[in-house]
Amino acid sequence: MKYKFYTTSEKAWDAMIEAIAGAQKSIFIEMYIFVDNTVRHDFFKILEEKAEKGVKVKIIIDSFGSLELSQKTIEKLKSTGVELLFFSYWLRHTHKKILIIDEKIAFLGGVNIHKLFQKWNDLQMRFTGPIVKSVIRSFAKSYLACGGKDPDILIYRKRKGILKKTDLRFLSHQQAKGNNLLKKHYKNRLNNAKRGIIIVTPYFAPHRWLMGVLHQAVLRGVSIEILLPRQTDHWIFDRVNYFYISKFYNLGVKFYLQEEMLHAKVMIIDGVEGMVGSQNIDPFSFNYNLEAGAFFRDEKMVKDLIKIIADWKKDSTVFSPEMYKRTWSDYFLAPIIRLVLSII
Repeated sequence: MKYKFYTTSEKAWDAMIEAIAGAQKSIFIEMYIFVDNTVRHDFFKILEEKAEKGVKVKIIIDSFGSLELSQKTIEKLKSTGVELLFFSYWLRHTHKKILIIDEKIAFLGGVNIHKLFQKWNDLQMRFTGPIVKSVIRSFAKSYLACGGKDPDILIYRKRKGILKKTDLRFLSHQQAKGNNLLKKHYKNRLNNAKRGIIIVTPYFAPHRWLMGVLHQAVLRGVSIEILLPRQTDHWIFDRVNYFYISKFYNLGVKFYLQEEMLHAKVMIIDGVEGMVGSQNIDPFSFNYNLEAGAFFRDEKMVKDLIKIIADWKKDSTVFSPEMYKRTWSDYFLAPIIRLVLSII
């Protein structure tokens, strides 16, 4: 298996465009935000060109996340033979960021397509090998949910993923609540952590079960470090982040706040197991959204991920209580946050 990590949106876009340009048979994309305003990275033009040359192009985008996609571009895509489907369900979104080339190469992680995200620190992973079939299976389930009818894709729904133990596993969350493999895996790995937990997330609003699991880890003497952006892309998310940062800081969790926007979703357990995916640390990612993540114990992959996080730490400030000053919005948001979390 070959792999590579991309640590900014722009670097990931470069690699994704290159992979699309090299596609010979098929291109499958499932994306939360996928809009036509990244001028230097013209995904839509190259996708149209590929479809016109006979490459099978299937795209699933979230109807809410990709509201800005122009009708003109939608019509042009369809006229060239691209099958474009919208995932549109109340309170549910496809939050996955997946690209599959020729059923042999896969990309996944936290990277969306929008000009505002170009300079963000993020993490996208490219890999090959048998596990790509599991990514296609996840795509096929979303494809069916959106009304897709291509039998060559739908057949993957019934093909079982990799069941034997491997250095790289793919897990996805497709259903609302119920059998949530991502949640189960997070809970299992966090509960079994013995030395250290590192989490990278742009938004930190843990559900009650995750608050309990992290608290128990602290009580066991496990070191917990969480990396977040000092400022997100919205002030409400900032206030929510600091609300929970202040609570967990008092429990002994160490927070690193990066000056640049940090949108990656990463977890490392005891320095031996890593995760890269699309899920944020919030109830919607674990209960409702369609999410995808790669979990691995390959020594070199984990070391590479640890180095990436170490570089991000260098550009970060360690949180201290004086950095969080309560505002009127905190007194307004706190009870709402508690109410929402108690419901979902």
